Amino acid sequence: MAHYFSEQPKAASKPGSVDLVLPDLHLRLETDSGVFSPERVDVGTRVLLETVPPPPQEGDLLDLGCGYGPIALTMASRAPEATVWAVDVNRRSLELTARNAEAAGLYKVRSVHVDEVPDDVKFRAIWSNPAIRIGKQALHEMLTRWLTRLTPDGVAYLVVQKHLGSDSLQRWLGEQGWHASREASRAAYRILKVTR
Repeated sequence: MAHYFSEQPKAASKPGSVDLVLPDLHLRLETDSGVFSPERVDVGTRVLLETVPPPPQEGDLLDLGCGYGPIALTMASRAPEATVWAVDVNRRSLELTARNAEAAGLYKVRSVHVDEVPDDVKFRAIWSNPAIRIGKQALHEMLTRWLTRLTPDGVAYLVVQKHLGSDSLQRWLGEQGWHASREASRAAYRILKVTR
């Protein structure tokens, strides 16, 4: 079975759209099969976007695992002077994010494969609904790779379902030397704040 974290989804294209409705933003986003949550903006993403404080207003920001772009586009609309890097392994997701950003007039969104972000780019903020289902080892490797690219004053916000290991992930982050605190809890999702 092909997963949304495959680089080239095997699922036949089945275009659709979803509405992202937040107090400060209303966007219609193009979606497709073979990407994460193509029928609706998932609850975890919504909890993240309704909970976290505004992103830094300049510098580089990261949406880790962008899917079709709801997190990246929200970051970009809330911080129009910042550059938002929307990264994923899924090429279909990246194409959708690029098209959705263009349609919304959010021209500082860079939709790129995870291996195409220049090494010297450091992030003032990371927002992510991480792909927990890739497995614990792959998840830990992914988070280690990107959290180390936070600026000294940078902060990451991760949304993780309680039943999919949010508490154990918080413990693991602490064991790796990160300061990880639970910022919010709603609808069985935890928002973890991670800093150096």
